[in-house]
Amino acid sequence: MDRYIPPVGRWKLARRTQQMTHSALRELLKVAERPDMISFAGGLPSPDALPLARVAEVTQRILHAEAIGALQYGPSEGYMPLREAIAERFTRNGSPVRASQVLITTGSQQALDLVARVLIDQGSRVLVETPTYLGAVQAFSQYEPSFEQLASDADGLIPELLSPAQLHDVRLLYTQPNFQNPTGRRLPLDRRRQLAQLALETGLLVLEDDPYGDLVYEGGPLPPIHSMAPDAVVYLGSFSKILAPGLRVGYLVAPEALMIKLVQAKQASDLHTAGLTQRIAHQLFTEGFLEPHLHALRARYREQCKVMLTSLGLHMPLGVTWTRPEGGMFLWVTLPPQLNALDLFDAAMQAGVAFVPGAAFYAVEPRHNTLRLSFTTSTPEQIRRGIETLGRLVTARLSGLS
Repeated sequence: MDRYIPPVGRWKLARRTQQMTHSALRELLKVAERPDMISFAGGLPSPDALPLARVAEVTQRILHAEAIGALQYGPSEGYMPLREAIAERFTRNGSPVRASQVLITTGSQQALDLVARVLIDQGSRVLVETPTYLGAVQAFSQYEPSFEQLASDADGLIPELLSPAQLHDVRLLYTQPNFQNPTGRRLPLDRRRQLAQLALETGLLVLEDDPYGDLVYEGGPLPPIHSMAPDAVVYLGSFSKILAPGLRVGYLVAPEALMIKLVQAKQASDLHTAGLTQRIAHQLFTEGFLEPHLHALRARYREQCKVMLTSLGLHMPLGVTWTRPEGGMFLWVTLPPQLNALDLFDAAMQAGVAFVPGAAFYAVEPRHNTLRLSFTTSTPEQIRRGIETLGRLVTARLSGLS
């Protein structure tokens, strides 16, 4: 029997709306981004790092030279010069890709939705890390999958614990191998190889979401899983974290047989991504701007991450642990099991500090003694003061329970 769907006003909603929920993070940010708040909550680029002048200059140039093309309808697959540039970068880095395998999306969040729409039916088994990216869970959930959390440790998911039987009839395995949101951890090279081999041997489709791979501070880049099993991997990329999220330009790289259906889903969704912002992204991506911009971005975030790690070491009591990311925007804090991060969140907000409680990042079986911190939008001094405040609150709670 179908579940009862209560009407809204005079209208009866579709059953799938029961799977739609507010993003806990987006709701939290409405409060956490107050001017008087030290916010470690949002996974946002630093406002001081946004290329405002360059975007303004490039936009004016595009509107002068090709305004009609930029403002007219465009192909669903995306602006061809941008697709070619993305394919060329993959190929140059040792993972041959054709432009026909690249689909430009309205942010990587749309890419998650398109893949889910094409691959997930009600009850489909979907494997995710523990914890995993909240936005992916939200995108997948409306198609009513059956989530299964994978055994994971400080380095990420553990491929050797996946058996062929466990992978039977799985629609996809979702992973963020580079500086994962929320934990900041990075999947080691040997595990990438193991996962790629599993995908090739079993027919598993791996959805490799990589918005943070260019933000590497220590250890150098690692090859994407896509480079090891291109016919078994859909790769998602984004310009949001390295250029500007307001452009809403992301992309996916997929086997051509799957691309046919992804393009059809894109056409049904929004026809095409905005032509103007695609051209802006293309100019910034290809005119020699990106590499020096990334160099400055990495230096900024490396220092902010270092300050946060040092501050945690100074102010957090025994029993609190945290990750030590080599890149990205986040680190993950685990409190003693008797503490609930949601209780700490309420006290922290009253003290003028915001973070994200970690339970929202679990597809099933949330752990309530975890939290996510972002270090990218706060100054070093704000980081020091904010972590000192959090440390004092955690210490007080532990003392109250002893």
